[in-house]
Amino acid sequence: MCRWAAYRGEPLYLEELVTSPAHSLIEQSHCATRAKTATNGDGFGIAWYGDRPEPGRYRDILPAWSDCNLRSIARQIRSPLFLAHVRAATGGGTRRDNCHPFVFGRWSFMHNGQISDFEHLRRPMESMLDNDLYAARTGTTDSELLFLLALQFGLDRDPLGAIAETLAFVERLADRLGGQPLVRFTAALSDGRNLYAIRYATDWKAPTLYAAPMGQSGGYCLVSEPLNDDDNAWVEIPDGAAVIVGENGVDVRLFGTAEVEARECPLADTPRAELSA
Repeated sequence: MCRWAAYRGEPLYLEELVTSPAHSLIEQSHCATRAKTATNGDGFGIAWYGDRPEPGRYRDILPAWSDCNLRSIARQIRSPLFLAHVRAATGGGTRRDNCHPFVFGRWSFMHNGQISDFEHLRRPMESMLDNDLYAARTGTTDSELLFLLALQFGLDRDPLGAIAETLAFVERLADRLGGQPLVRFTAALSDGRNLYAIRYATDWKAPTLYAAPMGQSGGYCLVSEPLNDDDNAWVEIPDGAAVIVGENGVDVRLFGTAEVEARECPLADTPRAELSA
């Protein structure tokens, strides 16, 4: 499983999350403590917002602990909103376009989790994308495809609703094709104004998510695991919850897919053998 950290608030240097803390994201890349795998060495990425509406991004396939450029960038870049990710691949090769965060327009997205039996679901999932979103798919991961589906389903209008519809679509598609609808999803995303995070799983075993205040003016940090040993500073976000960090502070809400209206997939009735061909 991957590890990630995200921040929104007064401008901070990226190193405040990525390199400086005792259990920084770089430390977690080779010594994670609250994940199934301690090593997350299949690449890394950062996305940050500045004066332009779209985010800047830097990704590479090197382990985060071995990239001196990452340390230099994190020390120099100061941003009020950024996402950082270290990858432990569960699907998709170790290549730059499979490294998080993924970006499209002003949106950035990163994910920790998995879709069971993804190879049988991939083609019908891709069939739901409009041409411009399909053309934007450069990697092979389930994470990138979930992000593009959320954009297809109205991320600009209703971010949490679009994510819920995306996950509900995947669950129903798996059920329709005779598979086991298993989705584990802990993700962060941003439009450059608000920071969103969701922790959700069909089996109530979603990857971890923690939150803590950071900075002097109401900033907030969301992470896969705490950046230090101060347990009193970190609150674990429960499974089945969403977090919004915006101008007015932090809002935590219930999150689920049960009430989402079903959306039809044109390939949903195609035999499994043909989808695998």
